[in-house]
Amino acid sequence: MRRRRFDRRNRDRVSGSGLLRGLSTDTTLRSRRHVAVLDPLDQIPGVRRRRRDGPRRAARRQALSRRDGRLCDSVRVGSGTATKFLTAEDDLTGRPGRFTFVRCRDCSLVYQSPRPTLEHVKSYYESEYIAHRQPSDWGWLAPLFRRAIESLDREKLRIVDRYLRLGPSSAVLDVGCGAGTFLAHVRSRHGCAGVGVDFMDLGDRPALRAVEFHRGLFYDQPFERERFNLITMWHFLEHDYDPMRSLAHAHASLAPEGRLIVEVPRLDSVTFRLFGDRWPGVQAPQHTALYDRALLLKTMERSGFEVLDHLPYGAFPPYFYLFCGTAFRLLKGRGLNMQKAIYAYFAGQLLLLPVLPFLKQRNLAMQTVVCRKAR
Repeated sequence: MRRRRFDRRNRDRVSGSGLLRGLSTDTTLRSRRHVAVLDPLDQIPGVRRRRRDGPRRAARRQALSRRDGRLCDSVRVGSGTATKFLTAEDDLTGRPGRFTFVRCRDCSLVYQSPRPTLEHVKSYYESEYIAHRQPSDWGWLAPLFRRAIESLDREKLRIVDRYLRLGPSSAVLDVGCGAGTFLAHVRSRHGCAGVGVDFMDLGDRPALRAVEFHRGLFYDQPFERERFNLITMWHFLEHDYDPMRSLAHAHASLAPEGRLIVEVPRLDSVTFRLFGDRWPGVQAPQHTALYDRALLLKTMERSGFEVLDHLPYGAFPPYFYLFCGTAFRLLKGRGLNMQKAIYAYFAGQLLLLPVLPFLKQRNLAMQTVVCRKAR
């Protein structure tokens, strides 16, 4: 497909001007030689302190972390700055609970409020989370699962190869790397040094044994400045509790000519209009924020990136959202047993096989942005 360049005139018309209203100073300082990314905390008047001012700085940071939405200061339903958007259930596992999403009137972000704590939400990533499961967990279906993951990794690399030439000297960072299969695939194809970050302890996964794995929150990792030629966030940003801080850290860690590739579910997509609060992109409570096209573009720009291209699709198969959205509507919160549903899943995929390539690029479920540091 011919590469579509992002139209600068369209960027000027993108909504979401309320992003980072709470941070009145731009988080990047530009010179002719380099781009220095400052800690967002230092941009708030009266908060900038020397690094050794530990207790006071820690207390202020803890207070800031209580905010639900990190794109601006508007967080509370009923405060006049956010309105209720939808209420969702854990449709994937069927665990009890109802989760409210609100839309910020200032920046248009749809986010979960209130959110479970990081410690509490970890339990939702442990046994049933598909991205963290191993082929052996699927029994005799393991070959099908392995083939599906390999196909997904090929699609990811296909997107990467359109925008960046990688080689043995390249450094690749995958944020929210899961089991690490994408990093293993990149290494096998291009010989790149791979680094993975995930807040779950997945270091024992076979694909991660040959890469540098960091457990914890991405923005807490002490990476060398401008170390990486490629940073990928495949379905990470919608899980992130502090997206602006993560993007600032990505900006600092990206090489001057490097690329940042971000894929997230698209809120203004066909499948959201079909399934509403049963849309798989909601995925409560793991997903904390939902992005439409306009807001995703504005978020990248306000983080100091130039958007080179916006794709109305991603590497992740949109058929998964069609199948699961239909199942979620039928099951009404009782949970979807993927091991039992796998037969119906592949049968439906075979039936739709002739039209899936056409549907993929029709704003069905996903979106991807390809970015570099703004110049």
